[in-house]
Amino acid sequence: MSYGVGAALQSAVYGRLSSDAAIAALVGTAIYDETPAGTLPSTFVSLGPEEVRDRSDATGSGANHYFTVSVITDAAGFQAAKEVAAAVSDALNDASFPLARGFLVAMRFQRASARRLRGQRRIDLRFHARVQDN
Repeated sequence: MSYGVGAALQSAVYGRLSSDAAIAALVGTAIYDETPAGTLPSTFVSLGPEEVRDRSDATGSGANHYFTVSVITDAAGFQAAKEVAAAVSDALNDASFPLARGFLVAMRFQRASARRLRGQRRIDLRFHARVQDN
């Protein structure tokens, strides 16, 4: 197994989300790897937890990365969060983009969960990325 592609995948996902016009129209530059201290925008996107499993085979080292992208808002109702979540899903599902190390074999949306948390709405989108290390 190799976790060597982990940082490259995270960087590419962040870049993809940050450069997507539909997401930018909804949240501007409020896309975070780590939620900053202080006052937050009303709606933002945050990269979240990740689990990785070995998928090495005779051709080389590979891994399945299961990661979460969260949409968080203090807007009333879920409409605003769902619009951003749809844009995130559109940007990542079946995406193909280069990695600084290794390559992306496949990227798929797996599931989402929406919930209320202390005056906020939160949608967690889970994706599966299959990567191969060079």
